[in-house]
Amino acid sequence: MFGYNSHLCCSHWIVRLLPYRSVLVRLFPFCLQCVLALVVGAVLIESAVAQNQSETERKLARTRSELNDVAKQRQQLESQRGDATRRLRQVDEQVARSARDLSRIEDKLREQEQALIQAQGQREQMQQGLEEQRRQLAVLLRVVYQVGDSVPLKLLLSQDSVADANRLVIYHRYLQRARAERIRALTQELQGLVALEQRIAVQRQTLEQTRLQQVGQASILKQDRQKQAKTVAELDTRYQERSKREKVLGQNAKALEQVLASLRAAAARAEAERREAARRSAAQAELEAKSGHVPAKMPPKGTTNVTGPKVGGLSWPVTGNLLASYGGALPDGRISKGVLIAAPAGNNVVAVADGMVVFAEWMTGYGMILIVDHGNGYMSLYANNDTLLRNPGTYVKRGELVAKVGRSGGQGVSALYFELRHNGQPINPLSWLQKH
Repeated sequence: MFGYNSHLCCSHWIVRLLPYRSVLVRLFPFCLQCVLALVVGAVLIESAVAQNQSETERKLARTRSELNDVAKQRQQLESQRGDATRRLRQVDEQVARSARDLSRIEDKLREQEQALIQAQGQREQMQQGLEEQRRQLAVLLRVVYQVGDSVPLKLLLSQDSVADANRLVIYHRYLQRARAERIRALTQELQGLVALEQRIAVQRQTLEQTRLQQVGQASILKQDRQKQAKTVAELDTRYQERSKREKVLGQNAKALEQVLASLRAAAARAEAERREAARRSAAQAELEAKSGHVPAKMPPKGTTNVTGPKVGGLSWPVTGNLLASYGGALPDGRISKGVLIAAPAGNNVVAVADGMVVFAEWMTGYGMILIVDHGNGYMSLYANNDTLLRNPGTYVKRGELVAKVGRSGGQGVSALYFELRHNGQPINPLSWLQKH
């Protein structure tokens, strides 16, 4: 068997390359410069890309910080607007109660006015009756005065029968007493009516004072209502301005993230080019040193166990009635890219499949939102929650509690908005959720 002798092999190649020695000597510096240029160029490109990436990351951090500040301001305005709206409601209710009280007082005043008019009419009638009785009594008294105390005797002598004369005397006395009694009764009734008129007048005066107080209170309440309505309008305007600013900042952040992604891709390409240049340089140096070729080892292929969710195999995130399906209209008029499930506030929200929480915070239009990455480009989104119970970077299992149902983000009803996305594109969750 023949053994391999490296010295003999090298000597053999050296002998064969001797005729080209002068050419190799002239080409070696040029080759070396090319290799060095490639390496330096790759390093410079990588440095420039890294610098741009760092600057973009700083801009993105500033934008995100400003976005967080604006979001906090908007949340504070949302809270202030809610408080002002509640105060406006209280003032509106007070104004309504004051108006009802004022209406009742005015009704009582009208009733007292009618009673007073009726009492005055009765008093006038009684006054007329009293005057008539007094007139008749005066006539009777004048007759008695003219004839003196002999009236009974004259009546007795003018009659043929003593019995008839006695009856006339008795009737005469009875008529006098009846007229006197009638006068006393009318006088008492008249005094009673006068007292009634006085009481009605006092009541009307009291009611009038109360009415004036109610009118003043109603005026103050109406001014307060106008003030509260103005406050609500101002807060609503500021809220809309903050919402628009937050939207613009969100768009800016999204654009910066796209730029950052491009820079990261460029950095990855630069790194790959640098490694390739270094590999070629090392291979060239090895070839020149050993005058041989050693095949490079292929890197092992990576393996992954991530399969992503399966159609019809996902758990429902919450139990409740379906308010809006995929492609339907949401309560705010937007087109649904997922499903809206009604559920009482505070109910549990669970993960539909295993995955990693990649986002958990407040977002415009979605309120308290949580996003889970399930691998292979699949992500699930849980929005308008009252509370988020998992932080980004937390691994969750299927059916694990992640949030509580609410109505954050300005949603008018207590419900969970759920989306399922693949490679960033929304897909119909109903096809992926278990039959329910």
